[in-house]
Amino acid sequence: MGKIAVELEAALARRDALGMPGNTQMRTIAAGDGWQVTDVLCTFGPRDRPFEERHAGVCIAMVAAGAFGYRSAAGRELLTPGSLLLGNAGECFECGHRHAPGDRCVSFHYQPAYFERLAADMGLSRAEASFRHGRMPPLRAFSGLIARACSGAAHDASDAAWDELAVELADTTLRATQPDAKRHAASTSASAWSRVTQAARLIDETPDAPHTLARLAQLCGLSDFYFLRTFERVTGVTPHQYVLRARLRHAALGLVDEDVKIVDIALDSGFNDVSNFNHAFRAEFGMSPRAWRTQRGARRRAVRNA
Repeated sequence: MGKIAVELEAALARRDALGMPGNTQMRTIAAGDGWQVTDVLCTFGPRDRPFEERHAGVCIAMVAAGAFGYRSAAGRELLTPGSLLLGNAGECFECGHRHAPGDRCVSFHYQPAYFERLAADMGLSRAEASFRHGRMPPLRAFSGLIARACSGAAHDASDAAWDELAVELADTTLRATQPDAKRHAASTSASAWSRVTQAARLIDETPDAPHTLARLAQLCGLSDFYFLRTFERVTGVTPHQYVLRARLRHAALGLVDEDVKIVDIALDSGFNDVSNFNHAFRAEFGMSPRAWRTQRGARRRAVRNA
């Protein structure tokens, strides 16, 4: 969360230097059918008067930096880094910075109908899909999700698996808020196994295509939740991880051709950003695309000259 916190401190410093009142800057990071993710940077402080707002949909906001007070129908809560702000659709709320200025959140917003479908797939009723509290404290179950979201927001990772993260966050939050910690015991049918196999083949054959969670789930005739869980059980990785590795394999083969520019290989493999491609390639193969091309070229020449 380092970069996120540094950018918040810089925004607060600019506010103080200019003598301006606090404000809220919202930037949409990603959006899909039924969900949206926004980066919210707030520079309100003790001298700014809090005002009442209303949740348009279901909200699960990850606090990445700063601290603030949150008042909702469930009561008053203190939100600190690592905690989650929970909001039900249509509920009024108020945020204030009585004791310290500024905060930054990565907020996931769900359309009510979509969120209820996710809850139903988990075996929960409509009533159980409604949050009884306004906050989840910093828990180990959310650490990985928060780290992934903050990393994607800080580095403008357009190819991050935001659709998967939206489903996983809703799943983890709903389970954690149930009194009896209900668990959904799903089995993998032969039909679902077959459909996931078809989806995997499609990804391998067209790695450069925009394979979103929603599109793949629709192809398999499954809900987003069931497809994500079933695909991971069948293949051992999430759909996003499978797509990423298929694209990297495609790129690695393309790099053998030294007449094609690396940027063109990245774009042809489905990457929209060369820096993201370089980072992902190095993480997967332990070297840069250029080093991979040089190494493979040297090996080919050695074989030809043998």
